[in-house]
Amino acid sequence: MNNLNEIVSKKLGFGCMRLPVLDGNTENIDDEAFCRMIDSYLTQGFRYFDTAYPYHNGNSEKAVKRCLVNRYDREKFLLADKMPVWLVKENPDYEKLLDEQLDRCGVSYFDFYLLHAMNKERAAEVEEKGGFAFMQKMKAEGKVRHIGFSFHDTAEVLDEILTNHPEMEFVQLQINYYDWDSENVQSGKCYETAVRHGVPVIVMEPVKGGTLADIAGEAGRALRELDEDASFASYAIRFAASLDNVLLVLSGMSDEKQLADNTSYMREFKPLTDSEQAAVANVVEELKKLPTIACTKCRYCVEGCPKKIAIPELFDDYNMAVQFGVNHLTKSSYGRHTAERGKADDCIRCGKCEGQCPQHLEIRSLLEQVANTFA
Repeated sequence: MNNLNEIVSKKLGFGCMRLPVLDGNTENIDDEAFCRMIDSYLTQGFRYFDTAYPYHNGNSEKAVKRCLVNRYDREKFLLADKMPVWLVKENPDYEKLLDEQLDRCGVSYFDFYLLHAMNKERAAEVEEKGGFAFMQKMKAEGKVRHIGFSFHDTAEVLDEILTNHPEMEFVQLQINYYDWDSENVQSGKCYETAVRHGVPVIVMEPVKGGTLADIAGEAGRALRELDEDASFASYAIRFAASLDNVLLVLSGMSDEKQLADNTSYMREFKPLTDSEQAAVANVVEELKKLPTIACTKCRYCVEGCPKKIAIPELFDDYNMAVQFGVNHLTKSSYGRHTAERGKADDCIRCGKCEGQCPQHLEIRSLLEQVANTFA
């Protein structure tokens, strides 16, 4: 942990999953805005960037090359990437994919390299195809500096993987204060499992896909009373960063305003106080009273949908309707998201989406609720 702490230095990582885009097209990354954000982030002493093969439909890695790698000396930043294990059919595919990623990013090595989105089934497949041995081999050859995995499953499964593979140097977990006691996500239990194994944690989804950045009504009152100027996102990110075994917290920053907010309180990070912890606990209790959909907008569900339904966007529209009612704004948003994509009631209940959902949401039934809401 100490060695990795020294390498990472500051506790805020730049997630390249939700980069600024042009014309609302997730594949069309706004290079000028991304470059400005990178410059500001690095100037303030931060240095960790996290990308992955499928982000922005394959364009995140390319944008990292254009906007970061081509503009800065390699030792000025740390770059993390992830092996898309679901694309591996046989062992040689591992190195082919890694080489493709190195080429996409324009680098000769990754500082941190992860087996992506591991769960019980994928761990078994990776074991069978020699993926864990491959990671050690790439570290020995210098193509990656530090090896780990991102994880979406139960604490029991995490314990099994870490027991079988003590060579894993870190684990990336979904941790936020809303999911801390969740039996579905098991943020707290997974964190404690990593602590028992002495494995440092990198946090993803600290703001739960933006859900905790915009808290309406009674749920946000306690936080507003603490500090009217502090963003709701600041409490979520600081909650995760306050955990002793957390190496750093990733934030998928989509614009310069989000970057400025995140860096303002993470430059000189201070853990949550007792009163702030109490306020966060109150938020959880109030949010649990609202029947919203706990989608993190990872977009894994969208891949392969035969009706091309923009599921995360429709869930977001539904949540807004739950909080603020079905009005012209929520109807207009739903209309935009279904103008050229499938509507909620176009779902044919094939179940492909549920097999890809890290949150284990019952997407088919939830789409029925969305359809009924906007009927």
